[in-house]
Amino acid sequence: MTVFILVSDAFTGGWIWRDVAAKLRESGAEVHPVTLTGMGDRRHLAGTDTDLETHIQDLVQLIDHLDPAPAEPAEPDVVLVGHGYGIHPVLGAADRRSGRVARIVHLDAGMPQDGDAALALVPDQTVHQLLADTTHETGTTAEGAAVAGQAEDGLIPPPPADEWQRWGSTAGVPADALARLARLAAPQPKGTLTLPLRLSGALSGVPTTGVLCIANGSSIAMVEGLVGLGDPRLQVLTDPRVTFFELDTGHWPMLSTPDELASVLRRAAAGEGHRISPSVSEQPGHLRPFLLDVPEQHRERTGRVDLYLPDTDEPRPAVVFVHGGPVSAEVRPTPRDWPGFVGYGSYVASLGAVGVTLDHRLHDLTDYGRAAEDIAEAVELVRADPRVDGERVALWFFSGGGLLSADWLAAPPAWLRCVAATYPVLAPLPQWPLTDSRFRPAAMVRKAGRLPVVLTRVGLERPEIAATVEEFLTAAEDCEAAVEIVDVPQGHHGFETIDHTDEAREALARAVRSVLGHLEG
Repeated sequence: MTVFILVSDAFTGGWIWRDVAAKLRESGAEVHPVTLTGMGDRRHLAGTDTDLETHIQDLVQLIDHLDPAPAEPAEPDVVLVGHGYGIHPVLGAADRRSGRVARIVHLDAGMPQDGDAALALVPDQTVHQLLADTTHETGTTAEGAAVAGQAEDGLIPPPPADEWQRWGSTAGVPADALARLARLAAPQPKGTLTLPLRLSGALSGVPTTGVLCIANGSSIAMVEGLVGLGDPRLQVLTDPRVTFFELDTGHWPMLSTPDELASVLRRAAAGEGHRISPSVSEQPGHLRPFLLDVPEQHRERTGRVDLYLPDTDEPRPAVVFVHGGPVSAEVRPTPRDWPGFVGYGSYVASLGAVGVTLDHRLHDLTDYGRAAEDIAEAVELVRADPRVDGERVALWFFSGGGLLSADWLAAPPAWLRCVAATYPVLAPLPQWPLTDSRFRPAAMVRKAGRLPVVLTRVGLERPEIAATVEEFLTAAEDCEAAVEIVDVPQGHHGFETIDHTDEAREALARAVRSVLGHLEG
């Protein structure tokens, strides 16, 4: 008989699994919805020493007290399900009792490694601020003082009733269920978020399943795209023992779609699900040829910056192309040598502008600040080059690099004649730890004035990214920003090397003409 152990995200307990647990039991499974030490009806057990290790031991003891496994079982019978923060104690316990674990399910959760603390994946920036400084300015109000006081006592308070989206999309959660979530939530012991997870490597043979919640910003297509970039850390996801499911809902599927979630968990326990192919024989999409036949241009490399130079002696305007990400530092070739960016740089140079590509250090979701510094340095270098007209520059952002346009929209300098964005992410996805950061173009466009923005939108975009584009366009319309939309109705994310169609070629040429036109004006 399959035994499900269900461990939920921060602030919650076993009560949140009520409907899912009932469905699993109806199917004949044994189910243990877990309330960890210090949470829910066990909050009286919390102390300043309650941390991740405490929660790992909770699960280890539960596994040890299950009905004894057969002396020589055909296979283990325990399925550990970790939702959000819950994946950290799940992995810790599975590492110590791997012989009893049939499968680990990451339910809208990350892939923490040995040495990672749960805080790194917490999307709520107020938690980061509280843990960094418990004398945060929220303590100046009565409510803020209570929040800061809890943090000083070793407890992180749950979000207010109307702000649960700070911990993940609440899409699909009925109003009564959301009210119950807020009513029963308990403060989270801070040591559970700050103590690093320690793993011995015993999990390497345990099958895993990822259940991705689309409305919270994750999907199988996105995972396949990241794997296709060649990040060595993600190659484990092509193991045939790794499967995936999608749920068209937000971060709380046990509240929004309990029947569907119970079905997915049963199928995961049976080893079903989508498998990601390693595509050994197929060239990754980002390394396929550029869709335009562009004449080769002279390229100069300085540090992380490449200049594609037109055949002229007079200073020319420049277009700086900013790649997306995160892209692992181990990926080779690096983005500026991908055919798409070589093609863009060469194309604008063939039309009389200086094309600029660079490798910035957006290697992880926490690296946006560092990547922004890299871009600012590259722009300074380019504008100082005597072959560049430093008063006529455009910045062009792609994919996850779209968030890096926010600084330039918020305070556009006089020399910035245009911002362009192609299949961009224009607001942090719900589960990204950037919710309240400055990297939100959908908010910053209200400060852009009449700065021209050329946005290339693909019709076959991933839903989670398309939603950020619509958020941006809604804000742009409200403030009457100068946004030109170039549509590629049958285009995919990364269309320049995937979709070799007349429609794609015409759209790319139109976008380039528009950007160069703003530089000449």
